[in-house]
Amino acid sequence: MTPQFAVIGLVASDMAASLAFYRRLGLVFPEGSEDQPHVNAELPGGLILALDTEDTIRSFNADWQPPAGGGRISLAFTCGSPAEVDSVYEDLVGAGYHGELKPWDAFWGQRYATVHDPDGNGVDLFAQLPAAE
Repeated sequence: MTPQFAVIGLVASDMAASLAFYRRLGLVFPEGSEDQPHVNAELPGGLILALDTEDTIRSFNADWQPPAGGGRISLAFTCGSPAEVDSVYEDLVGAGYHGELKPWDAFWGQRYATVHDPDGNGVDLFAQLPAAE
């Protein structure tokens, strides 16, 4: 059998804060997950986004420490329109999340923006721009 990609795992320093962020983006986690050490949300196509607390990671890797520098991973959420990129970005920034890159029209033909989740992971928002005439 060939291994198949199945799970994206993130370590959450504050489970409740991470759940609030990703729920704002439409992901569904079980009720009461805020007090759990590990939670999953099923993504389109069957992938899973898994959140683990720092204590969970240390339970099997006692020497684990959070990375000190910037993240090397980002997640991306497609939006239904360029205007939705703007409104989702404004909603998240208005809720207190860090806006890394304000919405802009990227040279590759998408409206694009980046916010950070509570642990500093980049979360991109994008939508296809209308074709130029």
